[in-house]
Amino acid sequence: MNIAVLVKLVPDTEASLKIGEDHKSISTADLNFVLNPFDEYAVEEALVQKAKHGGTVTIISLGGDEAVKALRTSLAMGADSAVHLKITGGLDMLGVAKSLAAFLKDKNYDLIFAGKQAMDDDCAATGAMVATILDIPHVSTVTKLEVEGNKLTAEREFETGVEVFEAPLPALITAQKGLNEPRYASLKGIMMAKRKKIETIEVEPITAKTEVIQLTYPPIRPPGKIVGKGAEAVPELVRLLKEEAKVL
Repeated sequence: MNIAVLVKLVPDTEASLKIGEDHKSISTADLNFVLNPFDEYAVEEALVQKAKHGGTVTIISLGGDEAVKALRTSLAMGADSAVHLKITGGLDMLGVAKSLAAFLKDKNYDLIFAGKQAMDDDCAATGAMVATILDIPHVSTVTKLEVEGNKLTAEREFETGVEVFEAPLPALITAQKGLNEPRYASLKGIMMAKRKKIETIEVEPITAKTEVIQLTYPPIRPPGKIVGKGAEAVPELVRLLKEEAKVL
């Protein structure tokens, strides 16, 4: 089975983000970047399916030189090979999807995995857009996956139950938390990843259809109020909820 995984390098989810001087991007000074957490589930599931059905797992990342870190992390987990689609300058979501699809279209992958969303922009749309451009089936936010022959069965959870989908291969899956438990890279895996060659392909930028106008911090919440104690405080509390909070 020929499997591809789309990954992205994102700021550490525990980092404190600051808006840059241009007010259109975050400041990267002293900021640690990691493999997107949802992409870890995608890489793990690709390795699980390889163990069941054989084949190879190729990791693909689009971005500048920093993208190599996400590829090395994935290789250390056990992936076979990696491709860096190197690009200078930023792309909007559609540009990212078009660039990834252009690389994937003639590679004959049976399964393509991606995380359900990137933790930096939270768009949760790149996987679906890539599948649409490639004209292949896709199932998003998958929490269980079975592959048999040329067909997959995927489950995803929603508020009141579970949806079950069937689709022919090739197909694209975006991974949700709960699909598996991503493995830690072993010392041996880390050392082997350092020796694995990463293929680099220069990608022409695509004119963006959207533009970030401004980034701003959320408004500071006003301090809470204590309006009294016991039943005597209820009338004043109701008044404040109606007149100030305007929630009644």
